[in-house]
Amino acid sequence: MAVRLKTSEKLELISNLGAMISAGIPLLESVEALLEGATSRSKTVLEALKSDLESGKTIATSFSRFQESFDAVDINLVRGGEEAGNLEEVLRDLAETLRREIEFNRRVKGALAYPAFISVVFVGIMIVILTFVMPRIAQVFTKLNVVIPLPTRFLIASSNIFINYWPAVISISALIIAGLLALYHYRRRQLIGIVSSLPYVSKLFREIDLVRFTRSLSLLLSSGIPISKSLELSQEVLVRPELIKLIEFSRKEIIKGKRLTDSFKTQKEILPPIFIRIVDAGERSGKLEESFQEAANYFDGRVSDTIKTITTLLEPVILVTVGIVVGGIMISIIAPIYQLVGQIQIR
Repeated sequence: MAVRLKTSEKLELISNLGAMISAGIPLLESVEALLEGATSRSKTVLEALKSDLESGKTIATSFSRFQESFDAVDINLVRGGEEAGNLEEVLRDLAETLRREIEFNRRVKGALAYPAFISVVFVGIMIVILTFVMPRIAQVFTKLNVVIPLPTRFLIASSNIFINYWPAVISISALIIAGLLALYHYRRRQLIGIVSSLPYVSKLFREIDLVRFTRSLSLLLSSGIPISKSLELSQEVLVRPELIKLIEFSRKEIIKGKRLTDSFKTQKEILPPIFIRIVDAGERSGKLEESFQEAANYFDGRVSDTIKTITTLLEPVILVTVGIVVGGIMISIIAPIYQLVGQIQIR
C-alpha cells in the first residue's frame, strides 16, 4: 500500500506498540488502543495490522505491505523478534534507532536553515525589484529619452515579462517545483545518488552512508540476525554505489568463510582506516555489534562537524553572491541616472 509515514509517526507507532507489549497488554488489544488516537496515515497502517492479526498473520507480514514506510531492515527486525520471542526488545531498540535518526536529520536541517533563509530573502528582494522598482524607473527613463545600458535593458525586459505574463511565470514555476517534488518522491534514491556524486559533497554523503550502515548493522546483529543476512539487508539504507558494491562483495567473502575486516581492507580508498580498525577490534573480541555502534557514534559526530564546516564556509559565499547580484542591479539602475545628470550639466 502507498502510505508513507513520517519518521516521527513511525517512531510513535513503534515506541507505543513496544511499550504496550512490554506492559503485558495483548498484541491485538494494543493495536486497538493505538487506533483510538492515531493520525490518518498511522490509522491506515494500524487498521491493516489489526485485520492481519485477526487473520493469523504476523506483524512483519503486515508491515511488508507498507514498504513506503517500513524498509527491509525494519521488517526483518520485527520478523526476527517475533520468531525469537523478544519482540518488545526489538521494538525498543528500533525506536531508539529512529530517535537517533530523527536527531541526526534535525541537525542536518538545522545547519541548512540559514542558507535556505538567505536564499528565500534574496528571491523576495528580486520579486520586489522586478514588480515595483523597475516599472517606475523604466517610465522615468522612457520619458527622458535616456540611453539605457544593456544590463538595465535586461532588467526592464525581465520586469515586463514578470508583470505582463505573471500567470505564465507562476504556472511554470509551480510546475517546475511540482516536478522536482515528484522526482524526489518517486526517484529519491537516484536523485540523492546524483547529488552525492558531486565534488565536495561526495565525502559527506559517504560518511552519512557509513552512519546509517553501521547503525542498521549494529541493530540487525544485536537482534540475532546472521551477519551475511545483516549485510544484505543493510544495503537498503545506502546511497553511494561504491559502498553498496563493497558491502555485497564483503557478504560474499563472509559466505566463503573469510573475515569481514579482510574484505574491508581491500577497499581502503573507500573506507576510513579508523573504521576498519574498529571492525577488526569487534571481530577479535566477539562484540561486532557493539563495535558497529561505536563506529556509528563516531561518524555521527564527524558528519555534524563536516556539516558545520560546510555551512560556515557557505554562509559568506551566499552573502557575497547576494551582495554582488543586488549591487549589480543597483548599478544598473543608478548608471542611467548618472548619465542623465551628466547630460544636464553639459547643457
